[in-house]
Amino acid sequence: MADRKDTAILRELAKKVAEISEQSIQEKRRDLWRKHNSLVRTRPLIYVRAFAWHEIFPDSLLECEDGFYRPYERYLREMIYRDTLGDDYIVEPWVTVKAVYRYPAQGLNYRWGPEIKTIPSTEQRGSWKFDPPLKAPSDINKLVRPRHVIDEEATVEKVGKLQDAIGDILEVNVDRGPLYFMWMGDISTDLAYLRGLEQIMWDLFDHPEWLHQLAAFMRDSILTVHELAEEAGDWRLCNHQNQAMPYAQELADPVANSQSVGRRQLWYFMASQEFAQVSPQMFDEFLLQYQIPILEKFGLVAYGCCEDLTKKIDYLRRIPNLRRIAVAPWADIRQCAEQIQEDYVLSWRPSPAEMVSTGFCPDRVRQMVREAMQIFREHENHVDITLKDVETVQNNPDVVREWVKVVRDVVDEG
Repeated sequence: MADRKDTAILRELAKKVAEISEQSIQEKRRDLWRKHNSLVRTRPLIYVRAFAWHEIFPDSLLECEDGFYRPYERYLREMIYRDTLGDDYIVEPWVTVKAVYRYPAQGLNYRWGPEIKTIPSTEQRGSWKFDPPLKAPSDINKLVRPRHVIDEEATVEKVGKLQDAIGDILEVNVDRGPLYFMWMGDISTDLAYLRGLEQIMWDLFDHPEWLHQLAAFMRDSILTVHELAEEAGDWRLCNHQNQAMPYAQELADPVANSQSVGRRQLWYFMASQEFAQVSPQMFDEFLLQYQIPILEKFGLVAYGCCEDLTKKIDYLRRIPNLRRIAVAPWADIRQCAEQIQEDYVLSWRPSPAEMVSTGFCPDRVRQMVREAMQIFREHENHVDITLKDVETVQNNPDVVREWVKVVRDVVDEG
């Protein structure tokens, strides 16, 4: 009974998403992103990456009872809400199911061998602390080489259940890409999980050769997993990732259930948030030189998330296929614009606190965006504006729509 009810809920949501994905505006947006990411002059694009979904009532309320269906219900509801925002996000005509992996058998927290744990906060939605498994340098011997092994039977069962529910409405896309991707594939993130963020800072001085050994182990492991996935034919066009809309004239568009592709045909993303307070020289020595061998295997690269890259852009230029650079809220906008020029896409991420999270002030937003856009015009940057890391909208689901309208008005001023 519950399954029929859940299926009925999903089907109605899927029909709405299918209708949204077929709107002509989606193809117009694809064309804009293809040009923009290929350094062809377009208007500045606007991308809402996060919007405090837990506060978007009643849109975010889930009705499915089966835990299997609930993540897909959430995704469909998010796409329907996204359609109301008016930014340049592309709603695609498919829903993705991640393959089931046989490795690590004990779960993702064992992806490097020893269990990765964190210490939870005592406050609701509070910050957790690292509880790293590599307590001493000798613990490096506990690490194991990761593998790429898919549980085909479990994957077929998982895909089939969603296919039976909505497959006649939206295509069910199967993501067989490797687990060591995005945050688990940029070295920086898992380095902190394995060793602890503060301890890494000490290791830079106390155990530099050991830290090099650890970074090299992670680099080689990630490369091996990526190679195994490529040999197995498990990289597909759904595996593009650039923290934006992953389109470009040089690469095939994202599609569902494509034929196997090589890494050269894909976008890849990396960041270095855990090295935000590390000098440019040490960032290069202890992280970037280990990331580049992974990055250079791909077609195009986007770099940076929330970290300030102002003084590291010269080093980022060593990435041969770099195309996008993030400019975080705490970065020096003018210095970044001067360095990036027309050579890369400048992905500006204004502070969500100043934009929507601590009292929405249209005049203040207009002033800040206008000042930034003037700097970007002076340096002829290829710019997109990303709203991300929004933890609260003060329970106002309309504020993000209003933000997009204000930013759009400023952008249209030319």
